Amino acid sequence: MTGETPAPAKRMAPPAPGIPAPRPAGRDALSLLGPGHDPGTYRPALLAMLEARSVALVGASSRPGSLGERMVAEVSRSPAAPRIYPVNPRYRQIAGLTCHPSLADLPETVDLVLFGVPDSALAEQLSLAARRGDRSAVIFGGAYEIPDAAPDTAGLRARLASTASAAGMALCGAGCMGFVNVAYGLRAVGYVEPDPLPAGPVALITHSGSVFSALLRSRRELGYTLVVSSGQELVTPAAAYARYALSLPQTRVLGLVLEAIRDPALLQQVLAAASAADIPVVLLTAGSSAAGRAMVAAHSGALAGQDASWEALAGAYGVHRVSDFAEMADTLELFAIGRRPAAAAGTATATPATGTATPAPATGTATPAAATGIATVHDSGLERAHTADLAHELGVPFAAISDATRKRLTAVLDPGLEAANPLDMWGGSRDAEHQLTESLAALADDPAVAAVALAVDLLTEFDGDRSYSLAASAAARRTAKPLVVLASIAAAVDPAEATWLRRAGIPVLESTRSGLLALRHLLDHAARPARTDAPRIDAARRDHWARVLAQGEPDGTTLFGLLQAYGIRATRACPAGTAGGALAAAAEIGYPVVLKTAEPGIAHKSDAGGVVLGIGDPAALAAAYAGLASRLGPRVLVCETAGPGTELALGITRDPDLGPLVVLGAGGLLVEFLADRAVALPPVDAPQALRMLGRLRVAGLLAGVRGQPPADTAAVAGAVVAVSAIARELGDELEALDINPLICGPAGAVAVDALAVRR
Repeated sequence: MTGETPAPAKRMAPPAPGIPAPRPAGRDALSLLGPGHDPGTYRPALLAMLEARSVALVGASSRPGSLGERMVAEVSRSPAAPRIYPVNPRYRQIAGLTCHPSLADLPETVDLVLFGVPDSALAEQLSLAARRGDRSAVIFGGAYEIPDAAPDTAGLRARLASTASAAGMALCGAGCMGFVNVAYGLRAVGYVEPDPLPAGPVALITHSGSVFSALLRSRRELGYTLVVSSGQELVTPAAAYARYALSLPQTRVLGLVLEAIRDPALLQQVLAAASAADIPVVLLTAGSSAAGRAMVAAHSGALAGQDASWEALAGAYGVHRVSDFAEMADTLELFAIGRRPAAAAGTATATPATGTATPAPATGTATPAAATGIATVHDSGLERAHTADLAHELGVPFAAISDATRKRLTAVLDPGLEAANPLDMWGGSRDAEHQLTESLAALADDPAVAAVALAVDLLTEFDGDRSYSLAASAAARRTAKPLVVLASIAAAVDPAEATWLRRAGIPVLESTRSGLLALRHLLDHAARPARTDAPRIDAARRDHWARVLAQGEPDGTTLFGLLQAYGIRATRACPAGTAGGALAAAAEIGYPVVLKTAEPGIAHKSDAGGVVLGIGDPAALAAAYAGLASRLGPRVLVCETAGPGTELALGITRDPDLGPLVVLGAGGLLVEFLADRAVALPPVDAPQALRMLGRLRVAGLLAGVRGQPPADTAAVAGAVVAVSAIARELGDELEALDINPLICGPAGAVAVDALAVRR
């Protein structure tokens, strides 16, 4: 996973030593999107930044430990050897380089300017760079706006963004650590980072400077093509750096640590390109997303929550979301090693990428499509049980191994040990290394096994025994499948053994939970469905209902007509404005009926006491109508009573960045209490709708409980697909749409109530 830092290079250098190129020469991830792919507005200046041939260092210094001194030292270590121009009126020379009083005194315009100056000087200095035609800049300072203490900082960030944008400059920061382009050989940082930089297949883009340094300095042997601390992204968004990273044929894994979505269209291009090229994207998010501003007049907006946009993006493009840094580090390491389970039939094409650090398999074959789960080998019965418990909790499947594999295991295990998966192989034998090797190899050869883990603590062995590491290495040479060491306690892992294993191409996952989650991401990547073409827009249907919605807020009968036009069953409903009209409607529909207020402005009828259920005869209807009319007004809907079933909520909420999102969750009264939902970016097809349904806690109710028949889940999926079509065709007209409840039973899925909020 690591290698030597590349030698000085020209623009778009060939793969650096230690950075394998799994794709054909000249082929990058973006090219897989086809000739119509937009190269984007950020690219020319960004290329000048990330592959700078000339760099100015404003605020350069010779004072030990200062930001200015570190800038000079770090850029000077760049293997690409750019022309370096220190700028500071206090010095004539720094580190053997001529120091210039001002940017105005430089002999040429430069590709990149690093600003190590106080916030109060930023606006003036950036303006000077823009006037000179300098092409890009990094702002390390936070650009804090504190006009009471520093009058020059009022509106500072907006001024900086305006200056750079008007000049067509790429701008990293403010409040960032800069970047290192390992593939090209450029260090644009103001803090001391490893030298040489670890080269490998991972590109990392992070809003956090701390994460930038933590992962660069990690003992895990992770190697990189590009690492960017993008900070506040006043001009250049994370997606632009990620797109550049995908243009490098050496990039095989993309890590993103983000707080917000900026330039959502470009981000979706990048994620689509990564998916098409089979490049795993590992995403950690923090803070409130833009979806928190979604419309909440409908339940769908509140139900979606602040995480909706990230969930929708991840689901649409097969992104691997991680919940913390331990899971991220384990997942990056596992993907970086290059070995993958084979994709099952009907999933996205996945060509396993092999890196130079991975030992070439001597025997064995790639994982067949029948692989269903992992296999683990343990030296502790309790840890074996603990791993099984955690795997069940986290949804990580163990493979059901064959009888032939059990016979192979029995032949090498000590008497009394069960040949099973997970496997406890420890019997105190002096031949443990051989038993470990053969156990791992036997499990790896089983067609049902996608990946194998040696689940041991990897402690420092005071007697010098190296059986675990040697067995893992020997077994890894006999298979092309992923083989890892799964440790229990990170602090107990022997650093020297972990380094040896990693350099042999064997990931060391540093805790049971994060390691199992990483393995789940590996399995999910192999099983991810291929993206299908979006269904065709029905222009006539769209135009008709757009005209209807343009006439005003739709009433209940209009909304039911809209749902039925898109193929969603709805209960019969008749409007009425008098007691006689309500009685006539009930006679037509048939008792029992439901009476609902239809007065405008009452979004949630149940909350207002505007729904009366189970009305069995005319006298009860007359009494119910009189009560509703006196409290809420005369306009009502008389509705057919739906059959029994599980209540779901289904609808659309509008994200300010991504547009309409489809939301599915627990319905009825549970919508307020469970916060049980799944969110997707349209278009949503039937298999994706079923996966959304499977993520809900209430999904178990649809299978039938306590003797109840199971619900028609295909009909539920059909309703989700139909709402996706509404989102695509009428998303510009709707701020939100609610179907709550959607009653799901053995006879299908029926919409009982609906609400729409126009844009």
